[in-house]
Amino acid sequence: MTSARIEATVERLHSLYPKLIDLSLGRLERLLAALGDPHLHLPPVLHVAGTNGKGSTSAFLRAMGEAGGLRVHVATSPHLVRFNERIRLAGTLVTDEALNTALDEVEAKNAGQPITVFEVLMAASFLLFARVPADMLVLEVGLGGTFDATNVIRAPRACAITSISLDHQAFLGDTLTAIAGEKAGIVKPGIPFITGAQPDEVLAVFAKITNAPWLKRDRDWFLDNGHYRDAHGSLTLPPPALPGPHQHDNAGIAVATMRAAGLVDNTAIARGVATAIWPARLQHLHGKLAATLPPGWELWLDGGHNPGGGQALAAHLASWTDRPTHILVGMKQAKDTAEFLRPIIPHAASLWAVAEPGQHLALPVERIIEASGGIARPGPTIAEALAQIPRTGTARVLICGSLYLAGEVLKADGTEVK
Repeated sequence: MTSARIEATVERLHSLYPKLIDLSLGRLERLLAALGDPHLHLPPVLHVAGTNGKGSTSAFLRAMGEAGGLRVHVATSPHLVRFNERIRLAGTLVTDEALNTALDEVEAKNAGQPITVFEVLMAASFLLFARVPADMLVLEVGLGGTFDATNVIRAPRACAITSISLDHQAFLGDTLTAIAGEKAGIVKPGIPFITGAQPDEVLAVFAKITNAPWLKRDRDWFLDNGHYRDAHGSLTLPPPALPGPHQHDNAGIAVATMRAAGLVDNTAIARGVATAIWPARLQHLHGKLAATLPPGWELWLDGGHNPGGGQALAAHLASWTDRPTHILVGMKQAKDTAEFLRPIIPHAASLWAVAEPGQHLALPVERIIEASGGIARPGPTIAEALAQIPRTGTARVLICGSLYLAGEVLKADGTEVK
């Protein structure tokens, strides 16, 4: 668990700015200037944006770098169990001591001025990334792109933009075109940006970018049944370590990004595709919760939570034909629950609505049932839902709908996030 001191610091910082999300760069740039501009003293940066898949793509990039012997920093969000997961320093999650020290320094320099918690965490991250030697930084966007706190960097080595879907409409706009425009805000003049499979209206937004080289799937890079090729030549890739058909696109984006960046060789790239680890992305659990199921049953966890995530999950569920799949869904408030559930419901042997105690902004169980058209049954918790599933034959259980739910599940299962 995260140290009580870190939790206390974060809670205190919440009082400095009433809005949890307020997309802007000015507050953070002012704070970073007071800290000596650590964001201008980083190892080569690979900047990753997108609605779905940016965490998985970041995981592939990290694995490629480490397979090539590089010391890799990583910044991701949100965390699942503890704040420390957001900052990886040269291959290791930041310690409580180092994070506390950085947060203390950032808070002192901020001197009580308005600032969001995410901006403070990014300031602490940049401070640590600048001070700990490394060869590469994988920087995952928090929300959007243009005004996301990670976008204070000036010259990444390459940018990747993963699948665009409707999410966070209150902040990014209510159309794919508007959201794509915000994600494209990470693109810098002269810096290559890489995209995978996207809707036509999204591609039309990227096509308007004229000051940076665009590496587009099926035009500049190609991936088919493990055979990858681009301007650098051909490469045979192993199956991605992360399950699900959507991960082939994420892996391809990572390959194209790393080849554009030129940080490791093809051997390391292929090994990274085969060894990437990313929790709560179709993760097979084997801990305490899994032990409550009958022998031979499987328990899986996925943090997918928006319409695009639902479609990606449904594509994978379609391949699970050997046994029935029971699905437990817990959502965050303000998400499009009905559209998330729509492609998933046909694959569910039973559907259960859940909300865990301590789950951040959990959508009430009744609202999930309503969004399912009355198909879902009330858990109302994970443990109670698991106990109610009929114990006949062998089956799979999938828990999905929220990264905050995923964090609670990992705690209950006793599965450590490393």
